[in-house]
Amino acid sequence: MYGRFRRTIIVLPQTHCVAVRPMGVFFRRASFLTLLLFWTASTILFAADKTSGTLTVHDSLTAPNQSATIEATLTRTGLPTEAGLGGEPMELLMAGHVVATAMTVADGRAVLSYTPKARGVVPFTVRVGAVSKVVSAEAGANLAVWEYRSPIMAIELAALMQDAAGVGPTVTGPGNEAEGRQPMIDAAEELGKLAQFYYNLLYVVTLEKGAGGRDQANEQTRQWLKDRKFPVGHILVLPSDPEALGKKLDELHASGWKQLKVGVGRTKAFAETFLQRRLEAVMVPEPAKGDAPRKAKVAKEWKDVRKKM
Repeated sequence: MYGRFRRTIIVLPQTHCVAVRPMGVFFRRASFLTLLLFWTASTILFAADKTSGTLTVHDSLTAPNQSATIEATLTRTGLPTEAGLGGEPMELLMAGHVVATAMTVADGRAVLSYTPKARGVVPFTVRVGAVSKVVSAEAGANLAVWEYRSPIMAIELAALMQDAAGVGPTVTGPGNEAEGRQPMIDAAEELGKLAQFYYNLLYVVTLEKGAGGRDQANEQTRQWLKDRKFPVGHILVLPSDPEALGKKLDELHASGWKQLKVGVGRTKAFAETFLQRRLEAVMVPEPAKGDAPRKAKVAKEWKDVRKKM
């Protein structure tokens, strides 16, 4: 009686069902690419606005559980005269971890403080902070952590080099890069034995007139000692003033480093500075007749130095 209900199903083409989705993906991808291009362009412009700088640091000396003062200097790269970069963040890293921060003052210097626990010679790195307006720069040096009661030996850099023309720090001779750079025979090995069994080592570098600055001397000396496999020690760079070494010895003794009692050097002036303070002095290699102070000990070569201690 009743007619049958007819069920009508309309099947749309598959392309109509998915036509909207690709357009949405397209717009999303286009938006992402636009943001990526904007971010990349901003990054490039930001990097282009940054200043190129040179960062230098020097060795520092302290005792366990005593605060160490580490000085870093940030200067603008490419200027005839050094210009300090003030207001830049600095980070001090020990074993890859940031342990102290500071800001550079107007002349580009920053002083960072760190208190070590264990004794030894610890390498450290100073770098510009992530938010600095200076292109990424970093530099490394060593922190000597010595006990006050441990003996210290001072070594004049010239006493480690064959045919050293002077007493200064220039380890790369003019014209011939190898000139003046060869170490004295057995010097590294003998110093290694002295450092292993008894002494902490203080390398003394005296700037010659007309030579590079303190920073250059410090870096050249560190690299030269490392390349020639000398034991790690504390590098002390002094001005050409003949009284500079004596003043520094007095300063170290006043600061508690009273076990600095012996110096091994090449020049008469170095030996006399120690003898004037009633400290021991050993000259190596054997100087010309009359060039050794009366109370100085003389070693013909480095193998003889330990016999004179």
